Amino acid sequence: MTGHIVELDADHPGFSDLDYRRRRDEIALMAPPLNSGEPPRIVQYSPSECETWATAFDTLTALYPTHACREFVAVIDDIGYRRDAVPQLAEVSRFLTRRTNFSLQPVAGLVSAREFLGALSRRVFCATQYIRHHSEPLYTPEPDIVHELMGHAPMLAIPEFADLSQKIGEGSLRADDAQVDQLATLYWFTIEYGVLIEDSVLKAYGAGLLSSFGELEHALSGKVEIRPFDPWVAKDTTYPITTYQPLLWSVRSIREAFDRMTEFVERL
Repeated sequence: MTGHIVELDADHPGFSDLDYRRRRDEIALMAPPLNSGEPPRIVQYSPSECETWATAFDTLTALYPTHACREFVAVIDDIGYRRDAVPQLAEVSRFLTRRTNFSLQPVAGLVSAREFLGALSRRVFCATQYIRHHSEPLYTPEPDIVHELMGHAPMLAIPEFADLSQKIGEGSLRADDAQVDQLATLYWFTIEYGVLIEDSVLKAYGAGLLSSFGELEHALSGKVEIRPFDPWVAKDTTYPITTYQPLLWSVRSIREAFDRMTEFVERL
């Protein structure tokens, strides 16, 4: 496969689907230049894309009452998502700005860790607008709009989580490349795959968990090693990208994660 704006790995569910590849390119072209400040453009999602969203939405929302932290559950009701319509980044961005002064910046795909973290320091979250391939509505090998809006956006409406995201981003501004890699690892273990102890029960607050049915079930199954969050140890801990996480780091509150990350960043 050549000539596409968006490159996909050969094992991607949509690699051989020419219509999907063209659609990915079309949506990628709608993303403004990074740091341009341009608002997200409206994407007219197809019936097939809306069906994929609905399947993911129904499956995830069934787990949230028992698996998600209480702050997330409260926001997911306020944000106003519906199963029959893929939310627009522009609308969700306005919601976040009112709540925590965060905004969503559309991007065509993955950006570098330094660019991504740098945007967080300005309370800007780089988000994709395309949706995963319809053949696997509960799986994506890369961030898509289900991941961004079901996982990240509700948490970014929570002040403590928004502050934690910004703090990690601020650390990158004066970090060398090795330290940026460490901050990206800590972002993974907190913002993406963080868990907390809520009334003696393990709950998810990380977006990678909250947007993945399989990962969310697995994380709280009792089969995963859970360690108290220690950024000085976690920063050098490797993790898999294509399989379920074998190790997660817990806190007693999102504020605790913020306090520990603040101490870490200030020592850089």
